[in-house]
Amino acid sequence: MTWIRGLFFALVFSNLGQAQSNINNFLKPSDSINVLRKKTVYVGESVVFGAALIGLNQLWYKDYPKSNFHFINDNNQWLQMDKVGHFYSTYHLGRVGVEMLAWSGASKKEQLIYGSTLGFGFLTIIEVFDGFSQEWGASSGDVIANATGTALYVSQELLWKEQRITTKFSFHQTQFASQRPETLGSSLNEQILKDYNGQTYWLSFNIQSFTKDNFVPKWLNLAIGYGGEGMFYGKKEEAIANGVIQNPYRQFYLSFDVDLTKISTKSHFLKTLFSVINTIKIPAPTLQYDDFNGVKAHFIYF
Repeated sequence: MTWIRGLFFALVFSNLGQAQSNINNFLKPSDSINVLRKKTVYVGESVVFGAALIGLNQLWYKDYPKSNFHFINDNNQWLQMDKVGHFYSTYHLGRVGVEMLAWSGASKKEQLIYGSTLGFGFLTIIEVFDGFSQEWGASSGDVIANATGTALYVSQELLWKEQRITTKFSFHQTQFASQRPETLGSSLNEQILKDYNGQTYWLSFNIQSFTKDNFVPKWLNLAIGYGGEGMFYGKKEEAIANGVIQNPYRQFYLSFDVDLTKISTKSHFLKTLFSVINTIKIPAPTLQYDDFNGVKAHFIYF
């Protein structure tokens, strides 16, 4: 029976190895234009984002009255955390667009023109939805943030042909959400999206790319973060109108980080996985500064 078990495990691991090889071959970017892959990318993006916009319209906008297209000025709300979120989102959606076209073998010019603008285009359509909604309105600050996120990606590709500066995100739960869960979220998943008090956005700089010092690990980054606390409402006037006293304040951070895309591996599965995870700032020792606490050190900050 021992030889049967041995044969069984040999067959299992052989099939796993073959499956892993097939995945790697599938994820490997094409050296030249692959028409089928390219069509798949464009059709897939159209279907996914089209469905997302239709679903968003049905779930979010349908029950609110429409109006003529208009802008609102919300640039002084939430300590601009929502604007930084737009900046972060368009950067990474554009990065995904570029990497998908690179997988199809598309030219660098096509990657930058049609891939990097994916996030800007998608979030601009959402701004149009807002603009025709009586409840909200298009935000010039959002549009500028969207354009800035795209510009960060494109400018680095044109200047350095690599991404030396990456936007990252981290989150920790706060006491504020439980006091206004209908706006800041009642569950962890909702709070990650809605509770600006627990969000931190980062610019993560790859040290070796700037210094060219071979003694510095290629994956080591230095990250500068921005966050805010003390927010129940978007602005103080709204809080006062609802009988709430809030004193929001900005927070600034300095920490180490890891650029997972700089870790050498021949596995295209791992490269893809690292690219996805690289949107998140790793927990690390961190220095914090704000007007309320002064300088504060965290052994590990999320």
